[in-house]
Amino acid sequence: MTILPTGKIPSVFLSKLLDKYAPNCCDPRLVLGGQIGEDAAVIDMPESSSYIVAKTDPITFATEEIGFYAVNINANDLATRGAASKWFQATILLPEGQTTEELVEFIFADIKRACDELGISVVGGHTEVTHGLPRPIIVGNMIGEVAKDKLVLTRGAQPGDAILLTKGAPIEGTAIIAREKYAELVERGYTEEFLARAKNYLHDPGISIQKEALLLNEYFEVHAMHDPTEGGVTNGIAEMAAASGTGAVVGVANIPLVPEGKVLCEEYQLDPLGTIASGALLIAIKSDQVDDAITLLHDRGVTAAKVGEFTSGSTLLAQIDEETRPLQFSEIDEITRIFSQN
Repeated sequence: MTILPTGKIPSVFLSKLLDKYAPNCCDPRLVLGGQIGEDAAVIDMPESSSYIVAKTDPITFATEEIGFYAVNINANDLATRGAASKWFQATILLPEGQTTEELVEFIFADIKRACDELGISVVGGHTEVTHGLPRPIIVGNMIGEVAKDKLVLTRGAQPGDAILLTKGAPIEGTAIIAREKYAELVERGYTEEFLARAKNYLHDPGISIQKEALLLNEYFEVHAMHDPTEGGVTNGIAEMAAASGTGAVVGVANIPLVPEGKVLCEEYQLDPLGTIASGALLIAIKSDQVDDAITLLHDRGVTAAKVGEFTSGSTLLAQIDEETRPLQFSEIDEITRIFSQN
């Protein structure tokens, strides 16, 4: 019997399960089903000019503003398809002996606020108090639409494409560490001002990638997009390459690290490039469009940097100083370690 680690199911095992139990043969309208590295499913509506895009994703690490997380994390995955999010449902599981009416109402209101900000309708869900949970968990389900000629897939990266990264890393990880370890960090000497900035990474620079994903897809030839979540930026690049059947060369020093995130990762001895990174967007784009794409994003208030390129073959390399070595990445997110540290 193999005991699985915390976090995502290992991709090799998951791939076997998908091949065995989720073949794309049940409905001819299914354009894209469950596949490694792909962020959302795509369903054809033959009488429409749009595809339906659907995603489900849980929030298991965060507890504060968990409704905001649930809405934005799922909306992000639709944005990587070039899709606008329209309808949201949530299964809310709450810990026995700790759940109050006030907590439930706060979560409902949090979901509603986040959906209102993005123009999304809450259309249903399920809520219950569940035995054995240490903290609330939300499993979100988002549905949206994309014009058929604007669909983007994770697997679309081509050799020679530049790898763009928006904002920096690890935005979500920074907010989670500051929120979940706040009292401990105060005891370690961190100021309230520093921790307030780190906690607010949820909103500034923010974990939503809606604006940049839809903007780039409107004006440029975007070949692939991916939302780097568990496993961080390096695992996100590895997932894009694996889905696309390419290799990659990554300039590690070119990956922007958000300042509070860098400090907090050092405090807990976490690799910031392997820490949950929602808020950043990975884009595969033609090399001759990179400068114009970065300029457009900058003009709209979003920073971006070229951090590498996709290559032929399947080798993943990191360019560090003047050396090239294998790219280090893991499907087990670094942030899981703060929940096991004493």
